Amino acid sequence: MEFCPPESPAVGPADFQVDPSSNPALERFKVAGNAIVAGGGGDLGSTSSRALLQHGLGKLAIFDLDSVEGAKRVDKLKAEFPSALIIFKTVDITEADHVDHAVNEVATEFGSINILLNFAGTVCCMPSLDVSPVEWRRVLDVNTTGSFIIAHAVARKMIAAKTGGSIMFVASISGHSVCYPQPQAPYNTAKAAVMMLKSCLAAEWAVHGIRVNSISPGYMDTILNEGAGLDEAKSVWLSRNPLGRMGHREELSGVVVLLSSRAGSYINGSDIIADGGQTLF
Repeated sequence: MEFCPPESPAVGPADFQVDPSSNPALERFKVAGNAIVAGGGGDLGSTSSRALLQHGLGKLAIFDLDSVEGAKRVDKLKAEFPSALIIFKTVDITEADHVDHAVNEVATEFGSINILLNFAGTVCCMPSLDVSPVEWRRVLDVNTTGSFIIAHAVARKMIAAKTGGSIMFVASISGHSVCYPQPQAPYNTAKAAVMMLKSCLAAEWAVHGIRVNSISPGYMDTILNEGAGLDEAKSVWLSRNPLGRMGHREELSGVVVLLSSRAGSYINGSDIIADGGQTLF
């Protein structure tokens, strides 16, 4: 296939000519357009959604399987950002028809989709000898196949509208190295596959002005890593982290804003690790 520059890149040199009266520092990290955040009902997804709105996002659709918690998060965001259009949809990203329908509805209501951020995922922590083929397929289906399904649906809308855009997958340091002390081969494999998927789509879709990147968080201080049962594992994690602590959910927001704004307009096919140096040891 012959590759050529996109007819209408999402961001180009002309976009760097801002109003002289405006603040160039703020304009650099301004987030324009409309976004879908899949898995936006969770701690990390809702925090990143808030960051996008703080930086100027106009319309936001949160997709999540948990309709109760998702609706609560949306209500909080609506109260904080009354001028933004914020909606919630219960979506299973492993169901292609369901995803296509939801994305079509968002594109119709918003007019365009400029940003996709996918936090939707699931984990499996058990010895490999105890993992059934059903469980293996479930973890890869949500984390890897689901990432492709939703990116595929959104990219087709971006291409049809000739707007380009930014697609971000949430991978993990688990895709970079074997986790310790917890055994989780299905999850590690799924996240490593997400990073390769990111690279493939970045190479193919750049001609349409679509940038595809991934973010690899380390161990984050969220509800998923709470509970006395994790005390021993957390002690090991912290002992192997140069900063000696877990990450705060806000510490992913800067990367999300970077990749969604003009500041990240030449970043494509990259994986940005935010782990406090966990993967150094």
